[in-house]
Amino acid sequence: MSDMEYVRPSTWTQFLFLALCVFEFGTPALGKAKMDVYDYLWDNNKDIAEETLHVPFLEHMQMGDLQADYYVNFMIQDINYLLNVTDILEKMCLEVKCPADLQVFMKKRFISYKSYAADTLKKFNLKGVSDIIPTPAMEKYLSQYRAISENKEAIYFAVALLPCARLWLWLARQLKESYCNAYFTWKKENSHGHPENHYRALLNKYLTTPAQIKRANVIFRQQIQNEHDFFASSLEE
Repeated sequence: MSDMEYVRPSTWTQFLFLALCVFEFGTPALGKAKMDVYDYLWDNNKDIAEETLHVPFLEHMQMGDLQADYYVNFMIQDINYLLNVTDILEKMCLEVKCPADLQVFMKKRFISYKSYAADTLKKFNLKGVSDIIPTPAMEKYLSQYRAISENKEAIYFAVALLPCARLWLWLARQLKESYCNAYFTWKKENSHGHPENHYRALLNKYLTTPAQIKRANVIFRQQIQNEHDFFASSLEE
């Protein structure tokens, strides 16, 4: 007699239920079990996060021997990113009128980005970024942000913002740097945050069908790849 015959009915029923909730062809099956889209997007694309952690720029940052000019160039590009995304968010605030919670999300993200942008410009004694020439990797990243912002379904712009919020937090926490490392400040400043408070409920509410989640995954992967390319292009060996 096979081992299968000794499985209790209740256990076998649970097994069948779980089997119905598995992922098929990269798209989650939707049933009674509510999927956490926020975690799914990260887990399904964490391979790119792992690759990013090991690009030369971050490895040399971790070792503390990253040449200062590479870091300066990286920060210049990041400031350009920050102000451009702030401008796109301002546009989204004017365009997104409903639903109310998505409008509130855009306004809160805009206020947060605008405040951080102002503090960053002050920190580096800058008036703006009009004279900054974006690298090819950054130009591609920003152009895809703009393209996504033109979509009528604003929830996908929220998806587009998430990779940056999750990746930088994760990278900072993964880097093994001591206080004596010249780049410890970057790790310290990016090690704190709770992006789940802003994104989880929103994504789980508006991304419920296989088609919506598949599309969100494409956008998330595109954007986290753009993050990877930004870091990778900051130091090419």
